[in-house]
Amino acid sequence: MKKNKNKNKLRATPRPWKSLVLSVLLASPVMAMADYPDKPIQLIVPWAAGGGSDAAARGIAAALEQELGTTVNVVNRTGGSGVVGHTVMATAKPDGYTLGFITGELNMMHWQGLTKINREDFTPIGMTNYDYPGVQISADAPYNDITELLSAIKEKPKGTFKASGTGMGGIWHVAFAGLLMDQGIAPDQVTWIPSQGAAPAMVELAAGGLEIVPSSVPEARAMIDAGKAKGLAVVSPERNPSFPNIPTIKETLSSDYSLGEWRGVAGPKDMDPAVVAKLEKALEAAYKSELYQDFMTKQGFGMEWRNADDFKTFLAENDAYMGRIIEGIGLKK
Repeated sequence: MKKNKNKNKLRATPRPWKSLVLSVLLASPVMAMADYPDKPIQLIVPWAAGGGSDAAARGIAAALEQELGTTVNVVNRTGGSGVVGHTVMATAKPDGYTLGFITGELNMMHWQGLTKINREDFTPIGMTNYDYPGVQISADAPYNDITELLSAIKEKPKGTFKASGTGMGGIWHVAFAGLLMDQGIAPDQVTWIPSQGAAPAMVELAAGGLEIVPSSVPEARAMIDAGKAKGLAVVSPERNPSFPNIPTIKETLSSDYSLGEWRGVAGPKDMDPAVVAKLEKALEAAYKSELYQDFMTKQGFGMEWRNADDFKTFLAENDAYMGRIIEGIGLKK
């Protein structure tokens, strides 16, 4: 009996260290949140350096650094028409230190059977950019406007014209194929050459390896300013204020068709809501900053802000819309 009493007393003896450990465990998420971020953040971009996504990402990253007080490193992870970079983002540890600059291709790749990665694999933080495509050709090409170019595409044998600006089934490919269909032209009348982005495509255009590069006009600015390319039209409701001399297809073709590229910051799914809230607040401040606004205006990029909730709603709506477009041009699998 004495032994049992001692045993019971032993079990009942308080252990202060247990309470201490429990307190530390309960407090650690709060402590981590208070310290976040306490090291550099990676911002993954699924497209090549020098292109529109890369430039827009670096613009928002520079402004975000000032708001968070830590380095935001832009890392380009190209390949697979955007699949590689988006997969890296989606499969990263959801601790807030690896974020992604997701692009319109996220809502396109799974419809084409390229990957199972989709919007549900991400935690939206904020949308910061929306750009409409322009149609660029070589400066010495004989076409003076989009009407002349489309007429030549109709008249010449299939495959005469080669275009590029992104991977097969990427946003600029789908947008241009949609334009051809809008004008009664089969989408495969122009051969699409996959590339890692608009920047390398514009170099190929200047070298004579391509006839057309549909991409945002800012991505073509360097070659246009150098006199090696010219913009025929923008596939948007209004002219780009930074390129006022390039007409819309509404003006030249009496068409209401439009389709553009959106971009924004997101993390992997299952992120800590407190970290997301802190990032969302910092991202909105970065978006509104003079640094970001001046950079985007100077480059001619479109700016459009959506907070985390609105961005999530937009992703769902855009995903359904892109599914219909991709099916219409025969790329759905």
